[in-house]
Amino acid sequence: KETVEGLEALKQEGKIRRWGVSNFDVSDMKELLALPNGDQCAVNQVLYHLGSRGIEYELLPLLREHGIPVMAYCPLAEGGSLRDQLLNHPTVEELAETHGVEPAQILLAWAMREGDVIAIPKAGQAHHVEANGRAALLNLTKEELAALDQAFPAPTKKEPLDIV
Repeated sequence: KETVEGLEALKQEGKIRRWGVSNFDVSDMKELLALPNGDQCAVNQVLYHLGSRGIEYELLPLLREHGIPVMAYCPLAEGGSLRDQLLNHPTVEELAETHGVEPAQILLAWAMREGDVIAIPKAGQAHHVEANGRAALLNLTKEELAALDQAFPAPTKKEPLDIV
């Protein structure tokens, strides 16, 4: 409660425009949203990528209900062993070839497919920044999204929030 009050005071003083949270799961978000001005939360930053879809079961629908976007960190599975499995998966490689892009761009386009997920991939070189930006222009078809869903299924039950 005190933190929300402090952040809202900073907004009123013009020192910040918005504030958000990181790694808040469903219970945390419900607690936040029950507080005065808790609904002023502008974003929830969580781990989200094609191989880590746990937020889709309960958290993402809750955030959408309240108009709170997700900021997906590690959308290319940076820092994990799953990265190679994602980038080298035949379905991802096939879609990349079809669209004339790199597999990483397919993963980013997938993460941002609904328009309410902001992906923040690591980009250590200028050409990575440019490639990441072009990923926002990719529109994956329903069939392509279904193929990715088949390769990396959405959760069928609540899962603990993944954190890297």
